[in-house]
Amino acid sequence: MSDTWELLKEECMNCTACPLAPTRTNVVFGVGDPNSSVLFVGEGPGEKEDLAGEPFVGPAGQLLDRYLEAVGLERSKVYIANMVKCRPPANRDPADSEIDCCIDFLRRQTRLISPKIIVCLGRISACRMIDKDFKVTRQHGEWFKKGNFWMMGTYHPAALLRNPNQKPDALLDFISLREKMRELGVWTGEID
Repeated sequence: MSDTWELLKEECMNCTACPLAPTRTNVVFGVGDPNSSVLFVGEGPGEKEDLAGEPFVGPAGQLLDRYLEAVGLERSKVYIANMVKCRPPANRDPADSEIDCCIDFLRRQTRLISPKIIVCLGRISACRMIDKDFKVTRQHGEWFKKGNFWMMGTYHPAALLRNPNQKPDALLDFISLREKMRELGVWTGEID
């Protein structure tokens, strides 16, 4: 098992363990501050992310950036990763077997980052990381203590682009994130 960031990233970049590997353009390892107190976890890269090799760079990523900015956080001060590191074809949901192949990379990233807070972006990551029966429309913004982590599920930014009437609720979730960071003494943002 890799015990440094560089070795873990190299191992991930060379992974061929699941059927997504041959169809990818780039492995999307993650981006941001590997010493952050906050880890965001999505489901998997889309087309723009696959091309860029970076998570959340398309329209959904631009919306995520706007939410971060709205509460005074910078993208560079958090860490953003996905359940799977390669794009599922046609942006479909990753299969459980694909997540199973890739989840150890996320676990190891999480151990190295050692965040205080994990924010699950969307149903798939929330169901895998918080509770298999997690309902985003009912439970978004709720805090769960799991081991050493405070965890919250919120809407995936791509879902908000399809359902803009949920954007105000998502903003409240990000405000709750800011308050949780203050409560834990890990606030690094600009707005007081």
